[in-house]
Amino acid sequence: MPNNIKLISGTSHPALAKEISVAMGLELTRSNIVRFGNENILFQALENVRESDAFVIQTSCSPVSDGLIELLIIIDALKHASARRITAVLPYFPYARSDKKDRPRISITARLVADLLETAGADRVLTMNLHSPQVQGFFRIPVDHLNATPIICDYLRSTTNLEDSVLVAGDVGEAKDLGEYATRLNLPMAIIDKRRYDDSEQPVAVGLIGDVKDRNALIIDDEIASAGTMITAASYLAKQGAKSVEAAAVHPVMSGNAKSRLDESVIGRVVVSNTIPVPADRLSARVEQISVAHLFARAIECIHNGESVSDLFI
Repeated sequence: MPNNIKLISGTSHPALAKEISVAMGLELTRSNIVRFGNENILFQALENVRESDAFVIQTSCSPVSDGLIELLIIIDALKHASARRITAVLPYFPYARSDKKDRPRISITARLVADLLETAGADRVLTMNLHSPQVQGFFRIPVDHLNATPIICDYLRSTTNLEDSVLVAGDVGEAKDLGEYATRLNLPMAIIDKRRYDDSEQPVAVGLIGDVKDRNALIIDDEIASAGTMITAASYLAKQGAKSVEAAAVHPVMSGNAKSRLDESVIGRVVVSNTIPVPADRLSARVEQISVAHLFARAIECIHNGESVSDLFI
């Protein structure tokens, strides 16, 4: 039927795509993705998508650049198969941290990704917790920016005794986002003054704004990559007299030796979402994943039906 929803899954996170489809009561569109011996990628939709409202679900995870090219190929194929509208659903945005020109002769790659998505034929983008919200401004098409904070706060409230707790930003840049957690959980805040002097993954904590002595410290961040920032913060908080240290983040990138770092750290528990698939051999036993599938499912329904997505942030 014209204008019906088509959910198309890339190969980056089929489990999340399936969760979203189940939450919506829809089957994923049958498709075929082939990687040839010369590393070229072929995508074919095995169903009619003409005049459909197509949503392509593809997160950013290893191998990042392969996943991005696959996404562009899928969008291009759907465009030339006469899909009426194509929405790129990016739970974790590719190259999100490359959002500014902070040294000479480099690419603002997040802006380049925005250009590539538009050129491929995307009509709009649905993403979650951008590393820098201004990335929305790189687009000339609509971008719906979902927020996992309410889901994480509800989970923390239901699984943690928040009495005597204080929320901590691992660096000054995270302080603004921390404010929303503090408001929702009605908890005080502290901010670590962290400095990074080179391209290594070894940030240095040099000060603390706030008090964590004899309190339960809960570190909040938007993502865990190498876990260097989080572990440096945790160690510093323990030295400042925190009774215990836990952490929460939206995107579990878990690159390099993040798993072993967390296993050996003073952090008792880490709460993350499932915007990125984490292989079992890279997932610390201290990590608890919560699903954002229902939020994406509801957002897709709102976009399709012309309803307000901002109502989902309440």
